[in-house]
Amino acid sequence: METADRKGNSKPVRDPVTKENAHPWRTEGLPEIPDPRNKSRQPKQRPAWWKIAIVVILGWVILYFAFTQVMNQIHPVVDLPYNKFYQQLENNNVQVIKPRGDTIEGQLKKEQTYKDVTFKDFTTERPSWAVDAMPRLLQDDDVEISAESPISRTNPIISMLLSVIPIALILLAWWWIVRSQMSGSAGGLFGFKEHKPVSPEKNRVTFDDVAGIDEVKDQLHEVVDMLRDPDKYTRLGAKIPRGILLEGAPGTGKTLLARATAGEADVPFFSVSASEIGGILAGKGASDVRGLFDAARKVAPAIVFIDEIDAIGRSRSSQISLTTDTDREQTLNQILTEMDGFTSSDNIIVIAATNLAEVLDSALTRAGRFDRTITVSAPDQVGREAILKVHTREHPLGPDVSLQAVAQSTPGLTGADLANLVNEASLLAARNHEESISMADFTNALETIQLGVKRAVVMDEEERTRTAWHEAGHAILGMIQPGADPVRKISIIPRGRALGVTLSTPDSDKYGYDKAYLRGRIIGALGGMAAEQEIFGVVTTGAESDLQNATGIARQMFGRWGMSEKIGPVQVYPNEGDPRSSGASESLLAAVDDEVRTLMTECYAEARRLLNVHHEQHKALAMALLDRETLGEDEAYQIAGIQRKKNDEHLVGAHHEGADNRPVVLES
Repeated sequence: METADRKGNSKPVRDPVTKENAHPWRTEGLPEIPDPRNKSRQPKQRPAWWKIAIVVILGWVILYFAFTQVMNQIHPVVDLPYNKFYQQLENNNVQVIKPRGDTIEGQLKKEQTYKDVTFKDFTTERPSWAVDAMPRLLQDDDVEISAESPISRTNPIISMLLSVIPIALILLAWWWIVRSQMSGSAGGLFGFKEHKPVSPEKNRVTFDDVAGIDEVKDQLHEVVDMLRDPDKYTRLGAKIPRGILLEGAPGTGKTLLARATAGEADVPFFSVSASEIGGILAGKGASDVRGLFDAARKVAPAIVFIDEIDAIGRSRSSQISLTTDTDREQTLNQILTEMDGFTSSDNIIVIAATNLAEVLDSALTRAGRFDRTITVSAPDQVGREAILKVHTREHPLGPDVSLQAVAQSTPGLTGADLANLVNEASLLAARNHEESISMADFTNALETIQLGVKRAVVMDEEERTRTAWHEAGHAILGMIQPGADPVRKISIIPRGRALGVTLSTPDSDKYGYDKAYLRGRIIGALGGMAAEQEIFGVVTTGAESDLQNATGIARQMFGRWGMSEKIGPVQVYPNEGDPRSSGASESLLAAVDDEVRTLMTECYAEARRLLNVHHEQHKALAMALLDRETLGEDEAYQIAGIQRKKNDEHLVGAHHEGADNRPVVLES
C-alpha cells in the first residue's frame, strides 16, 4: 500500500505492529517497534535491580530487628547492678560466668525477677575500686568460669533456622517483585509497574462487538479515521483531538467502546484504572503517569485509556473537594502536563471514562485537553434488542425466544445488565439440563434479577395475609392511576430482603416525567402502607422501602426539579454533597421539607381513599395472592376486573436528570 504526500510523491507506509505496508501514519526510516503478537521478537523484560536491592536491604534490616526483639522476649538478658549480682553470688545462685575485664556475663541457676523482667542471663560491671570476697565465693559455690559467653550458647537447630528463615523470606520477596514486574501487574511491595499495551489476542474487540449506542460509535468512527489517515484532516488544518471523555452510568459500555476504538483502528491500547495510579510512595502517581505516556509515545499511534478518571481528577475547588490530597493533585497535574505536551506528530489519543463528570476539575475538561465529551446513555428498546443479539451469538436459543419481547420488558437496563441477563438464562438452562435457552429461562432470569432470589422462609398465616393485602394495595393503585406504569407481576414469595414484591414497567421508554405522573408513583408506593392501615389498623416495618422510595421522589421533585410554586424554579439540592455548601439557606431547606411533608401526607390520604373506593377489587387481588402466591400481568388485571390500557399522556420532553427507565419494584 502507498500513499501520496502533499507534493504528490508516493511513499510506502507501514503497520506499526506487522511492519507491512498498511497505514499512512508510519513511514520508512522510523525505528522498529516490537511486535506484541510475536513473543520471540519482544525484548526480554528485565527487573530493576536497584529497586530489588533496596527492598532486600530494607527487608534484612526489618527482619534483623524483628528477630532480635523476638529473641529478647524469649531469652531476655538483663543489665544487672553489681550489688544485685553479688547478692545472687552470696545466695549460691550463680551457675557460670565469663569475665572480660570489669564486664561479667553470666547465667543464674534459678530465674529471678528484676524490674518486672524474669531472667537467667545477665551482664554486670564490677567497679575497679571494689574490695570483696568474690574470688572466694566463686570457689566455694563451685561456679564455672567459662571462656565462652553463656549468653551466646543456643541450640544449633534454632540457630540454623534463624539463619535460613530471613534469607528465605528475602528470596520470596525478591521472587514476588520480579514476577509482578515481568507480568506487568500493579503488584509488588511498592507497586512498580511497567506499562505495556493490551495483548490483541486476548482483547480483540471491534465496533461489531458494540451495539445499542450507534450515535456514540458514529462519533468514535471519526477518531478511528483520524488514526488511520491523519493526513486527510491535517491537510485542511484540522487537529486530532487530544482527549475524549466518555461519561455515563456504570455498565453502559464505556470501557468496551474504548477497546473497540483501538481494535477498529488497529493501534496499541494502553489501559489503566485511575485507582491503580500511585502507591505508598509520595510522588509515585506522577511517575506512573509519566511512564504510561512514555510507553505510548514509543509505539504511537496509540490510545491511552484511563478508567474512572474521577478518582484522581476531582475538582480542586473547596465546594466539591473539602480535603487536599497533595499526591492526587501532583498526579492530576502530571496528566495535564503530558496532554499539553502532545504534538500533531504524536498521534496519541487519551480516552477517559467516568460516571461522575460533574465533579471533574475544569482544568481537565477544558478544550485542548479533553476536547470532546461523549455521553453514553442506557440503550433504548431497539438498542437493547441489538445488544441481546450480540450477547446471544454464541448461545443456542430455542424457537420460542423473542429478543424483541425481552428487550421490551427490560427498560432502563444497560449493556452490562443485559449481558448478565443472558448469562443467568444460560445458567438456568444448564441447571435444567436443556439443550437450548427458552423464553421461560429469560423470564425466570429477569424475574430473579429484578425481584431477587427466592428465599426459603416460612411465614405464619397472619404475616402471609398481611403481606398479600400489602402487595395487593400497591397493585390496585398502580392499575387505577391515570398514566401509571402497568403492573407486570405481583408475588408474596419472599425474595432477597423482601417478603413480597410488585413489579411495574412502562410499555415504552420514558425520558421525562411531569408532576402528575410522579405524584401517582408516590401514591402507588404508599399503597402497601395504606392497605395495612385500612385493613388491620396498624402500620408495620414492611413499609420501610416504600417510604424511602416515595420520599426520595418527593425530595427530588421540590429540591432538584423545581416542581413547587412555593419554592419556585430553584435547584436546592446539588448533584453531590451537602446543599448548604452550594449556598442553600436553612429557610430554603425548611421550605423543601415542608413541601415534601405536605405532598406525602396528601398522597397517603389519597391512597387510603382509593383503597376504600376499590375495596372489592383490592380484596379479590389479596385473596388470589393467598391462593396462588404469584400473579402475572394478564391474570392480575383479569382478577381485579380492570382493563389495562397503554397510556403515555404523562410522557414529556426528554431530560436526563429526570429520566429513570428502570422498573419500579415495590417491596414489603
